[in-house]
Amino acid sequence: MPKNHHRRSSQIIQSFEARALKKRSPSVKIADTLTSYFGSLGFLLTNLIIFTAWILINNGKIPGIPIFDPYPHVLLITAVSLEAIILATVVLISQNRQSQISTLRDELQLQVELVTEREITKILKLLNELLKERGIKLTDRELEEMLEVIDTSYIERRLKDQLETKTTPITKKITEPIAKVGEKMGKSLTPKK
Repeated sequence: MPKNHHRRSSQIIQSFEARALKKRSPSVKIADTLTSYFGSLGFLLTNLIIFTAWILINNGKIPGIPIFDPYPHVLLITAVSLEAIILATVVLISQNRQSQISTLRDELQLQVELVTEREITKILKLLNELLKERGIKLTDRELEEMLEVIDTSYIERRLKDQLETKTTPITKKITEPIAKVGEKMGKSLTPKK
């Protein structure tokens, strides 16, 4: 195996995840660490203990500790809201990084598949030439199609056309029948001359 081909293969084999983990900024490292903690049973139990204690203290159930957030527990609601905002932001930071890795992985997979398709087409052409040299004649329309170069831009346009919905928007589907019923009711309620 040529050295260049071996080097390229080993570069492809390296994990995107491992490379991305090494290149993370400090803020993303912190977000990933927090996200892994926020998704743990320990974090859930910590929250349950704190919130239970907060409610018990502020409902006067624990003697000797003064009530600092009486019902409706406005401070608790504020704290929980702030925690939710922070949690959502931290999780989104981690998800954005994962999304970038997935996009890179998908792009690499597409490029490898395109190279593989060209290589298979070349092999088919060589086999077809070999058959011709040996005097073996095949009339296979499917093989002839396989020997043609695939126009990926055509496939992309066809997929876009198929994915774009050409149906009426959902709001139109819902409002049209309601409008028809309204018109019928309006006609039945208007006095006849």
